[in-house]
Amino acid sequence: MTHTASRRTVLLATGATALAVGCSDNDDNGGSASATTSSAAVGDARVLARTADVPVGGGKIFKDEKVVVTQPTEGDFKAFSAVCTHQGCTVASVADGTINCPCHRSSFKISDGAPTGGPATTPLPAERITVQGDSIVLA
Repeated sequence: MTHTASRRTVLLATGATALAVGCSDNDDNGGSASATTSSAAVGDARVLARTADVPVGGGKIFKDEKVVVTQPTEGDFKAFSAVCTHQGCTVASVADGTINCPCHRSSFKISDGAPTGGPATTPLPAERITVQGDSIVLA
């Protein structure tokens, strides 16, 4: 006998999984460390983190997804590609209002991904995220 899961069953199961991936690697100074937890799937989207995992005025880098999520002001979440537009290195930190690339010291604003220093002249491309309750979901 074949059993087919309903959409509701799948959503409930993935929602429980999403709650289990809320671990944070943030350091004590409001900066961020790379995420090492894998994201949970919700339909075609993936839960990256809980909103509490992204500090106000800072951000969190998701190396596997090549995405950086920032919170420039309380409750305002942004997402950008974590691939530097200069030569394709993965950004390594978020501190003092900028997303920072270790390769040639390019930096980008956490509010809009615009370059603020270094050789990069092109902004980090925006990524699509939504906030669903206390979850940040990558579309």
